[in-house]
Amino acid sequence: MNRNAIRGFKAYHAHVYFDANTSADARSLCKKAGTAFDIVVGRHHEKPIGPHPVWSCQLAFAAEVRDNFLRWLEAERGELTVFVHALSGNDLADHREHIFWLGAPVTLNLHVFDKHKRNKRSKQGTRPARTGTTGLGPNFD
Repeated sequence: MNRNAIRGFKAYHAHVYFDANTSADARSLCKKAGTAFDIVVGRHHEKPIGPHPVWSCQLAFAAEVRDNFLRWLEAERGELTVFVHALSGNDLADHREHIFWLGAPVTLNLHVFDKHKRNKRSKQGTRPARTGTTGLGPNFD
């Protein structure tokens, strides 16, 4: 995928993927990212969460830091895979079309969005959809 697939949006997520052997590397990378850039560092999930089939840590960031942050992330990630996607308001499109990979792509569990969509419709009007406290889109924390 080309980085141009994620241009033109206001907010983004980068999901740093890791396993038991690379957990410390991922934790260090995410901590450095949070110190070096105006981003929001999410939880360090040692289990699959949402559409992410492997362990991950979410980094939420705005368009203003996108180019510098992605260059830095590419240089600093080592062997870690990072899944980057835009936040358009359409979760499925954001994880299928508005994407960019640093490292080896991983097959996402996109079926979670079918379930999320059904649940969202059934609960409509009862409570607001969870978008996190950052305004940087839905999160699976």
